[in-house]
Amino acid sequence: MVEPVARMRPVEAADRKLVLFAIGKAEMEPIATANRKLYSNPLVLALWIGLSSVFVEYMSWWPNPEHGLFGYLSPIPALGTVSIVFMFAIDWLNRWGFEDRSAHILRRPDLVDIPAYYSRSPSSGFWILEYNGRFVGMIALDASPDAESDEQIVAGSIKKDRAGQVKMSKGTSKIATIRHFHVEEAYRGAGMQDDLLDYALTHAFTADTKLEGVRAVESSLKRYIGDALRKRGFALEKKAERIGTLRWKQGISLLERGSWTPSQDN
Repeated sequence: MVEPVARMRPVEAADRKLVLFAIGKAEMEPIATANRKLYSNPLVLALWIGLSSVFVEYMSWWPNPEHGLFGYLSPIPALGTVSIVFMFAIDWLNRWGFEDRSAHILRRPDLVDIPAYYSRSPSSGFWILEYNGRFVGMIALDASPDAESDEQIVAGSIKKDRAGQVKMSKGTSKIATIRHFHVEEAYRGAGMQDDLLDYALTHAFTADTKLEGVRAVESSLKRYIGDALRKRGFALEKKAERIGTLRWKQGISLLERGSWTPSQDN
């Protein structure tokens, strides 16, 4: 029997569809967490009970002991009906911010020609982690001169040379940015996100001594990423734009070269 093999490899041009799908999935995944947090919000629960009670009163569905045990279950249809309405409303309210952010990220220039963009600096890289041939996760670290830019592509802004290649300046920025970081949920318990992050940081800091630090965005809705960043010494640098109906916190964390400790596994 062949033992399953884990493999870390650089992204290829043929991976573009897989990468775009994974990025879209990663950016929309927090909606489920945001929805669950709203479901258990005391104000939402109170409103649900209140409206359900109004519905029960209107339909005369209060418990009736004359019908035995089933008579006490008569309010359940009202509770269920109102809860379904609340679930749809909460998802709709949360979805707008996440969809806008996902669309913005998918329009950034690093996803036009992924291998070319992430070869602009020796410290840059976009890696895919596979286990037994299956996609497990990915991480993209941008140390190019545009590492701190969050601009998206505007129509007609892409310039190409005579060979049809996108024109991009080369070099290494003092501060790199982790643009994409995702691990499939089934593999998070095994700490695959730690392996991805260690690999990217080791590559970045050893490839070019000009690099002084690495930035990453962390969110309270993506706990596994925040935990991985803090394990490796990332510290909150500044607060970022809040997201979702309840304006969940996001922050930009920084790991300076002096605080980085190479992993013994690398």
